[in-house]
Amino acid sequence: MKPDTIAALATGAGRAGVAVIRLSGPAAGATLQALTARDLPKPRVATREAFCDPRNGVSLDDGIALWFPGPRSFTGEDVAELQIHGGPAVIAAVIDACLSQPGVRVAEPGEYTRRAFENGKLDLAEAEGLADLVDAETEGQRRQALRQRRGALSSVYEGWRGRLIEAAALIEAEIDFPDEDLPGALAQRAGPVLQSLAADMASHLDDAHRGERIRDGFRIAIIGPPNAGKSSLLNALAQREAAIVSELPGTTRDVVEVRLVLAGYPVWIADTAGLREAADAIEAEGVRRALARAEEADLRVLAVEAGPDGPAWAQRLLRHGDIWLHTKRDLRWGQPTEIPGYKRRIRYEDLIKALPMMGTHPPGPIPFSVLDEIDVANLVDHIAAKVHQALGREEAPVLTRARHRRLVEEARSALQRAIPALDQAAELAAEDVRVAADQIGRLTGRIDVEDLLDEIFSSFCIGK
Repeated sequence: MKPDTIAALATGAGRAGVAVIRLSGPAAGATLQALTARDLPKPRVATREAFCDPRNGVSLDDGIALWFPGPRSFTGEDVAELQIHGGPAVIAAVIDACLSQPGVRVAEPGEYTRRAFENGKLDLAEAEGLADLVDAETEGQRRQALRQRRGALSSVYEGWRGRLIEAAALIEAEIDFPDEDLPGALAQRAGPVLQSLAADMASHLDDAHRGERIRDGFRIAIIGPPNAGKSSLLNALAQREAAIVSELPGTTRDVVEVRLVLAGYPVWIADTAGLREAADAIEAEGVRRALARAEEADLRVLAVEAGPDGPAWAQRLLRHGDIWLHTKRDLRWGQPTEIPGYKRRIRYEDLIKALPMMGTHPPGPIPFSVLDEIDVANLVDHIAAKVHQALGREEAPVLTRARHRRLVEEARSALQRAIPALDQAAELAAEDVRVAADQIGRLTGRIDVEDLLDEIFSSFCIGK
């Protein structure tokens, strides 16, 4: 049975100069002819048309029609696109006219891309890259999503799958034809292939979750004792009153987050409760959440009020590359020119070059005042350089979703079982290699993955 023809707005809702309505399916051509009362335009040639309601001939709009006969279209089916004026009334009238035609219905979320996948126009990893490209809000997200949409991840996974099939064939040949005149120790010849694959998968997994952080955001936690200026620091970075500032200790009791874009990547900065012996159960919960956020953060900014010594327990929370600030510098030391060796403006480019050469921590605490615009600008550049260092490397394609990581981990575990079984239990090794190939196949959709499709494509917008 032929599929239904689907129709939906492919551009954003609301007023706009131009809106695009997309139809895909066997009735797309007939619907376009009905709305224009003319023959179909030449394929892939933009043609000016007057669109009318086929039910009563009422004029709806003047616009552009594009005709993409399958299989040379996004979905692999016949596709028509109507470029019309973007007023809500125009959009509603044209979509209603489309839906009045036989066999045409409203598209479900992600249905266009799902049809493209089912018709072999792209695989699952490429489809997920397309979803990320539509959702991309930063330059880093755009670059990563575009690489995945163009098949960078798929190429890696298909290469692995081909090597797994090669190894499985060697093992199966030895199992199925033990009495045939075949080269000896076929299963043993699969060993180096599987060991190389397991090493490649381990390297792929050992990426510090860089791809997921580009998608979901780099996490920064501001930590330190009460009244060290953490909330003021958050407000200075956000350039707005995101957190309540008070002289009373323990004002911040929950985690307050703001989202910024630094070095072209999404960054979440969290203000946390002051770390001290809690005065009540609510503050104790705030301290617990602060410690948990510090543990899971990609970068910690320790804020300690300027003085001869910071609390030793606070310094122990720092890790390699974290930032240590001596806050309220203006109250203790006055102007930065009075501090020996204090630099004023720091160039972002110099910071990027210097970061790889830094030791375990920055060279001592950095004198800082939220009242000094240059101090704040230096800190923003310092954090941006850290983000660039963590996420800005253009290397091999990286894992971008928890689904990818789980499947690669399961495939690697299967190989780790298969390799030692080659000597004595070739049948078990063959089964584990098959499991590994299945898991890799699920990444791109090269096996039956019907149970995954609804979850993956439901995250798309209606017109995609």
